[in-house]
Amino acid sequence: MLRKCFPMVALAVLLSCLPARGAEGMWIPLFLKKLNESQMQSLGMRITAEDIYSVNHSSIKDAVVLFGGGCTGEVVSPEGLLLTNHHCGYSQIAAHSTLEDNILENGFYARNRSEERINPSLSVTFIKRIEEVTDQALRGVKPSMSAEKRQEKIRENLERIRKEADIEPWQNVEIKSFFKDNRYFLFVRETFNDVRLVGCPPASVGKFGAETDNWVWPRHTGDFSVFRIYADRDNHPADPSPDNVPYRPDHYLPISLDGFSEGDFTLVFGFPGRTDEYLPGIALEQTIVRNPIKVGLRDIALNAWQKEMEANDTIKLLYANRYVSVANAWKKWQGESLGLERTRAVDKKTAYEAAFADTLAKYPAMQQAYGHLLPDLYAAYKELLPYGMAYDATSEYNYLSDACALMGLLGRYRSLLGKQQADSARTEALRQQALERVDPRRITIDSKVFIPLTEFYCDKMPSGFLPQEVDAALEGFHGDMEALADSLYASPLLSRDGIEGIFAAKDTTAFDLLTRNDPTYVFFRSVVENYNRMVAPRYSEVSGRIDLLMKDYMKAQMEAFPDRAFFPDANMTLRASYGQVRGMQARDGLAYLPQTFLDGVIEKYVPGDREFDLPEKLIDLYRKKDYGPYGENGRMPVCFIATNHTSGGNSGSPVINADGELIGLNFDRAWDGVMSDMQYDAEICRNISVDIRYVLFIIDNDIPHLCLAVVTFMLSCILITRMNL
Repeated sequence: MLRKCFPMVALAVLLSCLPARGAEGMWIPLFLKKLNESQMQSLGMRITAEDIYSVNHSSIKDAVVLFGGGCTGEVVSPEGLLLTNHHCGYSQIAAHSTLEDNILENGFYARNRSEERINPSLSVTFIKRIEEVTDQALRGVKPSMSAEKRQEKIRENLERIRKEADIEPWQNVEIKSFFKDNRYFLFVRETFNDVRLVGCPPASVGKFGAETDNWVWPRHTGDFSVFRIYADRDNHPADPSPDNVPYRPDHYLPISLDGFSEGDFTLVFGFPGRTDEYLPGIALEQTIVRNPIKVGLRDIALNAWQKEMEANDTIKLLYANRYVSVANAWKKWQGESLGLERTRAVDKKTAYEAAFADTLAKYPAMQQAYGHLLPDLYAAYKELLPYGMAYDATSEYNYLSDACALMGLLGRYRSLLGKQQADSARTEALRQQALERVDPRRITIDSKVFIPLTEFYCDKMPSGFLPQEVDAALEGFHGDMEALADSLYASPLLSRDGIEGIFAAKDTTAFDLLTRNDPTYVFFRSVVENYNRMVAPRYSEVSGRIDLLMKDYMKAQMEAFPDRAFFPDANMTLRASYGQVRGMQARDGLAYLPQTFLDGVIEKYVPGDREFDLPEKLIDLYRKKDYGPYGENGRMPVCFIATNHTSGGNSGSPVINADGELIGLNFDRAWDGVMSDMQYDAEICRNISVDIRYVLFIIDNDIPHLCLAVVTFMLSCILITRMNL
């Protein structure tokens, strides 16, 4: 049994890794009472863990949903009204937008329920209860088993658990692994498929600052949208139907207009997507090496797309969603690398690993079981690096190039033709995707991006990894990239007629006759085939080996440091993170306050600018200082930061005060600390939220329009009196 006195170096490192001011961690709500309640209350929380998560009575968990599979939302009325971020509802808002009725640009609020807009592919999911099923999941699993046998046995066990789960007919079950496959939890879920758009601000509010301000503090974005959940007459999930009625939640969040002060408690409850907090130092080193490859390729595409979007409104609408999606990760990766370097994250990991090794050395049994893990992990990561660089370069090139992605689609169609009976639904789906890719507007833009994108791709591929066909094409055109581009983009395959001809082929022989001698197909298909043949299998094999080592390394850390409270990495399951409203020392000589105001919005205002334009009505309200009940000391609060540990997926999460009331919607992180997905640092890691008072101010004034019917309708649903949990 381990003693509870560790070497001083181990203790020092552990103390440096423990949560500062209760900020670090994405905690399973099932264990809040046991692990976190006392610390949360020491930070000022006045509710209980049972008020946050309970299966015996209504609790905050009953007001929080997984929104659309990648964000979070919260119910704020007894009739299913839901708040989330503007960027979470962006694809639905864009889908309802046309040049004639551009609600993305102009905003929209339904005047009555008949005007709420149905979203066929949108769903929200509530978590009804969480159960640990580790013992059942690992029943019959033995240390002597191979990785394949172990996974096969676990799959059998999980299937049995699903079948035997005690659930209602309208519920479903999800089981996920935690702590690198060392523990398993079951989630009983209710998924609602009738979720309608109720309102959204204009893009000049909901996306104010756009890509320039993305991941940045100070922030001034009204990042919200409003939806409503519908259910059948029994309040159960149902497909969209005129017969459905507004959902009646077990709990909805009361809203506070009282504001907050620096140091006040904050709870973020939601569905963070993915983190890797327990990686070895070499993994962080390689992140700093690999990120510039992805960033560089996206930089090329984004610059080209932006020029085209600024010149043409049709192109702007066509590329709007794609641009936002590509830009989001592009900027995050830059901040991630800077944060890792600034906080000397690799040095901290090295010190932690030294403490781990010192602890193992004191216990022969642990040394024998786990002493090989870090050396083996470092060796595996060194083996992985060239494949990782090729993986990133090829994946991004294929993602950003329509022509390359198109040849991948055609290759998948050929695979379908090789089967005895082609899947007609899959064939039609591929055909539609291919036709989208050959939209003449997209192909024209793609041809302009080809040269810089291809040059960067070729330069960043490790030695020996560049496809032979690409090398041959470059040599055949003697390095004349313009001539190569002209040749490739003249292919009939990059047209609607060419695609229809391909999909008229009914067997592989006919397909090959159309593509075998087409230089465009040969060039771009070689990129895909080289990836499938040379890069992906080896990358997957080494990554799989690393995953197995990480499973044991995670287990070893928890045994070596039993006094440390470990939280599991995010995996898109319901989590609670807690912290405080707090400013930050951004860098030398630069400190940030925790709150922004409408003054800053006006300071950034640039008439007609794509990112910083504003509705005239908002400017008028500012001039009059007409803020109604939402202002604070003559100023209009807009956004704030806190120390909550958040990640992708927490977008739209409620920010809840010490009394269980909604004070904001989480929507971003400060760029200085986005490396928190791998290493949280309480000094610079901050989550960014839009103040609920700004949300209501925008709705109340129906910016940019004014419609009393809308205002009355929306506020009667949202503005409710404070209530006890």
